[in-house]
Amino acid sequence: MRDDEEMGRITLAQVAQKAGVSISTVSKVLNGRQDVAPPTRIKVERLLETHAYRRTARSSREAPLIEIVFHELDSIWALELIRGVENVAKANRASVVLTESGTRHSPDPDWIEGVLQRRPIGVVLVFSALPQAVKQQLRARSIPFVIIDPAGDPDPDVPSVGSANWTGGLAATRHLIELGHRRIGIITGPEDMLCSLARLDGYRSAMSMAGLETAPELIRFGDFHVEGGYDRAMEMLSLPERPTAVFAGSDLQALGVLEAARVNGLRVPHDLSVVGYDDVQVARWSSPALTTVHQPLRQMAEEAAQMLLRLRTEEPSSTRLELATSLVVRKSTAPPRTD
Repeated sequence: MRDDEEMGRITLAQVAQKAGVSISTVSKVLNGRQDVAPPTRIKVERLLETHAYRRTARSSREAPLIEIVFHELDSIWALELIRGVENVAKANRASVVLTESGTRHSPDPDWIEGVLQRRPIGVVLVFSALPQAVKQQLRARSIPFVIIDPAGDPDPDVPSVGSANWTGGLAATRHLIELGHRRIGIITGPEDMLCSLARLDGYRSAMSMAGLETAPELIRFGDFHVEGGYDRAMEMLSLPERPTAVFAGSDLQALGVLEAARVNGLRVPHDLSVVGYDDVQVARWSSPALTTVHQPLRQMAEEAAQMLLRLRTEEPSSTRLELATSLVVRKSTAPPRTD
């Protein structure tokens, strides 16, 4: 057995002895091989977890890859995250492999088998959380991981990079209030995502500080996609007293609001002001160009990849890095009409 397969309190030989299997069987479990009976795999995994087994040196089989895992690759902001990881990977002579798996909360259970076989130098995950068993399996193989978290609030034992969602919601709403708007609607993201709730809380705080009512009919939950923004905006614009401004929780939803305004014969920003969120490239090329909250997606990805590389030589950390958001004023907002 190699010295680099040891941890202070237990070795692979000791794990094999306790499990009543061969060292090669334990090695197969560590490397994600499929030719191990499920009861044996479970027994070995439990022993590895119980004894906090770690590989303390990198295997010669390790690939010069950084894996980035999304629940969907068709979102426009995914490209910004990929570019950020790619920038760091290229500077460190590594490649990037993309994986689509699971829901917005966590990857599919079978994802872990593939990553153990690929043995990347680290994994960047765009999810809210990771199951405890997955975290332990990655740590036992010394595969560091970092969550890029525009969507939730990761567990405290998970290194992560996020952004200031509450501040972004506050800034967007304050901008509309300062322009003179009083009846302001919000289409935030899904109700089960903490970033959606944080942006909504920022909106409510701005309204409260200005002494304005937050009318329940002007608060809607979308899906961060164009269709969701369009549908929720159509509902708002059909109200007897429609809003004069809408803060959309993503630029894609804001595009849906622009289309809903067009369908209803409203001009933006003359009849309706619109603010987006993210500042993806399409925001500056929409008609009119979107006022939006800049979320530093590429920088978030770069920070996550750099944190990942540091974790290869450092102990796992509960580091939570939160980057600032900022308002970018373009042409989709204006004072409300007075006629």
